[in-house]
Amino acid sequence: MSFSRLWIKMGKKTVPYFVLLLVSVFLGVILIQIFTGHKFMDILPAMHSSSETNKYSLFSITPIRHSKHLMVSTFIDHRINKAIRVISIIRRDSLQPLYCIYCNNDHNCQTAEAEVQIHVDHFGFPFGASDVLCHGAHTQSATRVAISTSANISEIHNEDFLPIKNEKTHESFMFNFTVCISSLFDSYNNVLQFAQTVEIYKLLGVQHIVIYNTSCGPDLEKLLQHYKREGILEIVSWPIDHFLNPSKGWDFMYHGGEIQYYGQLVTLNECIYRNMYQSKYVLLNDIDEIIMPYKHANLQLLMEELQQQHKDMGVFFIESHFFPKTQFEESGRFSRPEWRNIPGVNIMEHIYREPDRKDLDNPRKMIINPRTVVQTSVHYVPQKYGDVFFVAFDVCRIVHVRSPQQGTLTKDQLVVDKRVWDFASELIPNTRLYRHLV
Repeated sequence: MSFSRLWIKMGKKTVPYFVLLLVSVFLGVILIQIFTGHKFMDILPAMHSSSETNKYSLFSITPIRHSKHLMVSTFIDHRINKAIRVISIIRRDSLQPLYCIYCNNDHNCQTAEAEVQIHVDHFGFPFGASDVLCHGAHTQSATRVAISTSANISEIHNEDFLPIKNEKTHESFMFNFTVCISSLFDSYNNVLQFAQTVEIYKLLGVQHIVIYNTSCGPDLEKLLQHYKREGILEIVSWPIDHFLNPSKGWDFMYHGGEIQYYGQLVTLNECIYRNMYQSKYVLLNDIDEIIMPYKHANLQLLMEELQQQHKDMGVFFIESHFFPKTQFEESGRFSRPEWRNIPGVNIMEHIYREPDRKDLDNPRKMIINPRTVVQTSVHYVPQKYGDVFFVAFDVCRIVHVRSPQQGTLTKDQLVVDKRVWDFASELIPNTRLYRHLV
């Protein structure tokens, strides 16, 4: 019998059966969206994958069933007997025994009790960046892994598996320098500063930028897609706000929320492992910061000299210095008409740097060899192989154009620093096209 002849009587009306069926499907999808936070088009591939014997989670954040925990991505760690390392988000007061279920391409699966390492820097928030380590026989041949609250392998069909990355090591790399930007959120739309930062980084020798996007403004979204098409930008969807109540700051007592700064520590660590065998060096800094060499023309020359002088160092700390966006260069040389209608800060106009404060150390960000880092925080590395080196202020420092830290200082109390002007001849033509993107 055809669908057109299937009718159901509802009161005084008759309704085709297939219409009710369609309505039921869409109501189901809506309920899934409400409870998971995923959009309809995001759910379709997951629905497809769930029909396969060896389904993979297609999301960048995946709940661990029957727990409050989340898993993000997973990698072979060749430095610790090829254990499987699952970058995770663990509810610190609800830790229970967890188990690894890992399988190879021949569908042979094994289980092992997981080792959970919650990072020391959780800033008091209920959820913390964590590593779930899977040790055992044949981890090196595994291609997918699930974290479970049960060691019962017969329940494997209910688990969400993550594909295992970094299966092989490399001694030559696709990129020399990768920049990891921890998160975009709160409809961030600082288009001009982002464009200028990317263009300066390109001139300094950066070939790859990874950005974790929770939300951004419509103008910046266009710019992100431009850089993605160009090939320099990798955008990782980061819907942390669909799973947790993320904090907009690092202080739990002041900012509240469930996880520090939109999961900043999770994304920084994920980015290190993502680029472990893709990039020779990784720069860990915020979207409004530029790690700027002052005695070398580019990052390549800087790191060649630093690495030659300090062969055992894998982490190089760079001081951050603030350039108040409230103080403008007086000649108006870089107040260019083609940039005036682009939303955001024009860093070329802000050449006044706050002086050091004798009673405070400047915060630092890092250039790292990712193969020497086990876990990172924002301003230091809690677990690593090898030593660290503090790069002198006059050799390299961070240009950070932002709201002032020392807001009472007048312009004549600030230090003139025109390093960004060294890039003007190439930066200006390279940034002209962005007026067409907004």
